[in-house]
Amino acid sequence: MRFGRRRRFGELIQRQLDFFEEEQAGLLRDVSQAERAYDEARRGEAEERYGDYVDIVETATELLAGIRDAYAATLDEDTAAAYEDAFNRAVARRLPQFGLELGER
Repeated sequence: MRFGRRRRFGELIQRQLDFFEEEQAGLLRDVSQAERAYDEARRGEAEERYGDYVDIVETATELLAGIRDAYAATLDEDTAAAYEDAFNRAVARRLPQFGLELGER
């Protein structure tokens, strides 16, 4: 039954992530730019650039958690747990830079 629940949420989660990527296109660009700045930073700047990157990733992760949690709040406990698991897995596949953090929230 668990597989069926994950599959049941697949289309919904896909639409949610499509919407997130569309609405947060600027933020996603900022994440990519911050990662690139960190990768290209000199030794003395790397720590600061990494901090900038982590801050932007945290902002995006909070937005994703908000989407997930708002929908999960409309479900019963067991269904919410299945949905949250499916959402976290979908994010890990589609937006891997946010997957690890999201799973911890």
